[in-house]
Amino acid sequence: MTTSQPRTTRPEGAPAWSPPLPEAPGFDHRVVETSGLRTHVATVGDGDPVVMLHGFPQHWWQWRDVAPAIAARGYRVLCPDLRGAGWTEADDPRVDRETRLHDLLALLDALEVERPHVVSHDMGAITAMQLTYEHPERVRTAVQLSVPPGFMRFSPRILPGFRHLPPFVWHRPGASLRGVLAEPYVAHPMPEGDVDAHLAPLRRPEVDAAVRPLTRGMILPEGLRMMRGTYRRRRLTVPTLVVLGRRDRPWTEDVMGRVCPDPARYADRLAFAYVDDAAHFIADDAPAAVADLALDWFDRAA
Repeated sequence: MTTSQPRTTRPEGAPAWSPPLPEAPGFDHRVVETSGLRTHVATVGDGDPVVMLHGFPQHWWQWRDVAPAIAARGYRVLCPDLRGAGWTEADDPRVDRETRLHDLLALLDALEVERPHVVSHDMGAITAMQLTYEHPERVRTAVQLSVPPGFMRFSPRILPGFRHLPPFVWHRPGASLRGVLAEPYVAHPMPEGDVDAHLAPLRRPEVDAAVRPLTRGMILPEGLRMMRGTYRRRRLTVPTLVVLGRRDRPWTEDVMGRVCPDPARYADRLAFAYVDDAAHFIADDAPAAVADLALDWFDRAA
């Protein structure tokens, strides 16, 4: 796959991006230093800030088609690589439930971003959800992709939605994650070059080694909180749009109606949207639809 020579503010004399950044025209790249963390951030556009938090096993490049479409409407879109992913470097490999949340708050402060729109997917949606509940004053609106609301009720019908977790819990360094980017998680076969680009940072030992800590330290504890009803005892005040692919089973409209029967009981303003011909990796399956839904939500809910 070809790679670009992106504009960057990486310190002069620092090593080149390794592995090379995948191609995505129009993005600027920089490293933002906070305590114990050097976060790679890809940025496009100018205007009100939008922060996009990638899923797993992806990184900033997940937003290569979505972010420019949003930027074209007058927004500055920031796509950080979260701890344990992409080209971000951490001094400490340990991860607990809120590590990425603290990282994100430090990054927003360093970039002087007070109250952005936040678009998130998959594992990134966990951090975004924590942000909306713990620091609602820092979020203007939220768009949550492929992850149900934190206040959902448990049902045996949702168990297939967690079938991917055991391989992550017991991930062995060097084990392939290509199967995660294939059916049933995508509506259409993902081009091999795209799969290579998503998985390229796993060649970095610290990224490969982060799979277990992220799953055990963040995903499992947060999942248990959701199952125990922690978020059903709290109020979501940030206007939130939950977007799901119609081919992302088990998260169908019927199932969501059963596990989230009364959103107004738990949230001031929450809506669902469903995208045809899209599965879990919705930003790859239907980037134009994701961008349009996000922009419409920014306009309606801000």
